[in-house]
Amino acid sequence: MNEADFGRLIKAYDMAARQHVNQRRKDKAASPYINHPVSLVTLLWEVGGVRDVNILIAAVLHDTLEDTVKQGSDEDFALQAEIRQEFGEEVLSLVKAVTDDKSLPKEERKKRQIEHAASTPPKAKLIKLADKISNVTDIAANPPKDWSLERRKEYLNWAKAVVDAAQADSPNLVARFEQVYRDGMRQLQDQHAAGI
Repeated sequence: MNEADFGRLIKAYDMAARQHVNQRRKDKAASPYINHPVSLVTLLWEVGGVRDVNILIAAVLHDTLEDTVKQGSDEDFALQAEIRQEFGEEVLSLVKAVTDDKSLPKEERKKRQIEHAASTPPKAKLIKLADKISNVTDIAANPPKDWSLERRKEYLNWAKAVVDAAQADSPNLVARFEQVYRDGMRQLQDQHAAGI
């Protein structure tokens, strides 16, 4: 990665940190939300071997449109314009490709992720795959405090359905997902058997 690309990536981290400043993950510790995009970039870089800076930048920003502004609002359009201006049309397109339509009910959004996974642009599939790896890892190891074992199992199975439908072209990331999925299901079975 050259100096200019590294500078763009740092700028993306700054934008994501500002956008997610008041957000926390749903885990028991209420971890800072920025930890999640950091984990995606780490997975893409270390496991997936991704060196395309636009993919890495979009991974950092992947939840900004979905989780920090009301979709269709002036703030949404302003944030899209800022992403386009700072990082270019490809980055904005990748972020939009992994952004759920929050105006839809949750079950419909989940269904659409499976249905649209195969037609998602290849670069966006890598971001989606890293997102699922990160989320499955978190939900298995450090779940939201109010999630039952059944809800956690349903999430893991849904994430697997999305990953299977996507058919992302990254054997290492797919293998990592399969590993965290199996480990997560084993943890849930052990907890069920122990009555936790």
